[in-house]
Amino acid sequence: MFLITLAEKGGGTEQREYHKNEVTIGRLPGNDIILAKGNVSKYHSRIVAKDGKFIVVDMKSTNGTFVNGKKIAAPQVLKPTDQVSIGDYILNVEPLEEGPAMTRAGAPEEEGYDEGEEEPYPEEEEQYAEEEEPYEEEEAPAPAPVAGRMPASMASAMAKNKKKVDPRIERYTRLQKEIHDRLIEYLDLRRMDMDRLGDDELWRRTEKAIRDIIDQMEADGELPEDVDREELLTDVINEALGLGPLEAFLASDEISEIMVNHANQIYIERKGKLTLAEKTFSSNQAVLGVIERIVAPIGRRIDESSPLVDARLKDGSRVNAIIPPLALKGPCITIRKFKKDSLKIQDLVKYKTLTAQMAEFLEMCVKAKRNIVISGGTGSGKTTTLNIISSFIPDGERIITVEDAAELQLPQDHWVQLESRPANLEGKGSITIRDLVKNCLRMRPDRIVVGECRSGETLDMLQAMNTGHDGSLTTLHANTPRDAIARLETMVLMSGMELPVKAIREQIASAVHMIVQQTRFSDGTRKINYVTEVSGMEVDIVTLQDIFYFKQDGFTEDHKVRGRFVASGFVPKFYDELQRKGIPVNMSIFRED
Repeated sequence: MFLITLAEKGGGTEQREYHKNEVTIGRLPGNDIILAKGNVSKYHSRIVAKDGKFIVVDMKSTNGTFVNGKKIAAPQVLKPTDQVSIGDYILNVEPLEEGPAMTRAGAPEEEGYDEGEEEPYPEEEEQYAEEEEPYEEEEAPAPAPVAGRMPASMASAMAKNKKKVDPRIERYTRLQKEIHDRLIEYLDLRRMDMDRLGDDELWRRTEKAIRDIIDQMEADGELPEDVDREELLTDVINEALGLGPLEAFLASDEISEIMVNHANQIYIERKGKLTLAEKTFSSNQAVLGVIERIVAPIGRRIDESSPLVDARLKDGSRVNAIIPPLALKGPCITIRKFKKDSLKIQDLVKYKTLTAQMAEFLEMCVKAKRNIVISGGTGSGKTTTLNIISSFIPDGERIITVEDAAELQLPQDHWVQLESRPANLEGKGSITIRDLVKNCLRMRPDRIVVGECRSGETLDMLQAMNTGHDGSLTTLHANTPRDAIARLETMVLMSGMELPVKAIREQIASAVHMIVQQTRFSDGTRKINYVTEVSGMEVDIVTLQDIFYFKQDGFTEDHKVRGRFVASGFVPKFYDELQRKGIPVNMSIFRED
């Protein structure tokens, strides 16, 4: 129930009563409050009554919604004294009568929000209410269905599939959430002027506030004796201002990948093995907060209208995030960590990803300007290998790299790094990999390195390889060298050019010289299991010749892959050319073992 005072800047003031739980505001008829001015969007914002509180939600308006002069980035609880600015209008919202507000289904809500806390979208919270209580052992009765809500049958199935959580972890998570809730009341973090304070001062004030809260809880007997105070403080401050439990995982050099399935389930990859982490988030809302802290600094956003995003951390780690309604169990984050110290070819030899002879051969391929495609499955180490062999490019050459998310770190000085850009909220402004590949041809490159070919840019890449840009490198997803050729054909067809298959294969055969096939085995090890030369065409088929390959002999007693690298004995064509030119080459690396 609302009492809204509406004032136009430089104009009159009026009061309106609304006996409902939601009021919409916009320029078009159909809104509860029609503000017919050009700086007001068609459907600008709405105000929702929830548990005796009022929440203002911006509806992705062009000019934004402001509370007390500050543009809101998410739904926000209003105080009676708050002024909401929409275009040339100022609104003040007060309760019309006492008592809890009713939902659109007509039932009082059970939970409210701390004043000053930015709220999730009301529909999202209703839709995923079952996920907000992860430790409830007894299944709650299914609520009456409302518009936009998860079907009761799906919610029930999800509740039954929840695994029981370790009581110790459950208790710690509840304690962490309790301190976080008290922190919001104590410090009102969400309304603090972070730009004015600066990061160091913000962290200092927050740390002091958490210590005060923990001291008070200890004095009141609310803090279990077996809880480490400093660990608890670190976990709460990381969730409030940092990346929550991800901070510890990102700091560990042993962890290569982090996968947040939902608030209470985080998997990590350590030394090639996936394990379930003990640490969890206190709630799905905390996961959303971490995602927002990741994407906001790079100008990206994630919300109902754009529920998935690719981003990267300050250290270069690659991040993918997806939220409800696409992710049914709650916000999901996948982080591919960026190594602080770039690996060298010697590291791959040490880890038995390849042999010293194979490393020597790949170095010669790069220096001899062979066009190389690195092929493999997800997580097989393609980008790492691309980064390492790109370091063999001579210093005097101009290198242009094109990536979706910048990951390559080359040691050369003459290096131009390009990164694609997704579309904005209006679906405009997108700059694709294909656009960048076309553009870099006008930038006088000696070498073009494309992080990954996924679509029509493959045609442009092949044309570049065929028109004087020898020594180019890229990666793609495929399971064998032969599959890589088929994948190249498919991606060329995705460019929209209606080319005969034979013409595409001829283009591939003349453009690609080498395929480096990489595989992640069941024991977590990564190996280059084929180094294959594209030797030409026979009739309509692209011919391939293995130079090196990994011969697997089974598994050891501790389930490690057992096998050896084998030289096929075949000498690639370009080695003969190098010899004719008088360039010294080591032919002994091709001798059969």
